[in-house]
Amino acid sequence: MPSFDVTSEIDLQEVRNAVDQASREVATRFDFKNTGSSLELGENEITLNAPTEDRLRALSQVLEEKLVRRQVSLKALSYGRIEEASKGAVRQVATLNAGISSEKAKAINKKVKELNLKGVSSQTQGDQVRVTGKKRDDLQAVIAALKAADFDIPLQFGNFRD
Repeated sequence: MPSFDVTSEIDLQEVRNAVDQASREVATRFDFKNTGSSLELGENEITLNAPTEDRLRALSQVLEEKLVRRQVSLKALSYGRIEEASKGAVRQVATLNAGISSEKAKAINKKVKELNLKGVSSQTQGDQVRVTGKKRDDLQAVIAALKAADFDIPLQFGNFRD
């Protein structure tokens, strides 16, 4: 019986490279010189530090440009609220979302059921969803429908088995 897995993963090496490139650009760009703006990569988060909210927005834009260039989906980032830091500076934490949460898995399962394809079923397995069906064409229709739907997380489709 054909099946495939729906996952949500991030290439952490590409994220690290994007943060390094953004940090280098911030260090050399004229409008960021001597402002104290910085990017720091943590375990599953990126901390943005800037003297003003305008610089913080520009800093996040530079980071997003580098992530897009390295083919990391911006849906993988969720920005926290802007916090006050020392000496009037501001800080914002962007969390990296990897894996499919139980709420998102329920939404994916519901979307598969809404398609009303005969013989197609889905089940949650940890942080991924396995979709099985009798026909390969039905599974490809499910992939197309899931790509068209917006779940606010990057989805990858892999482990396609006949």
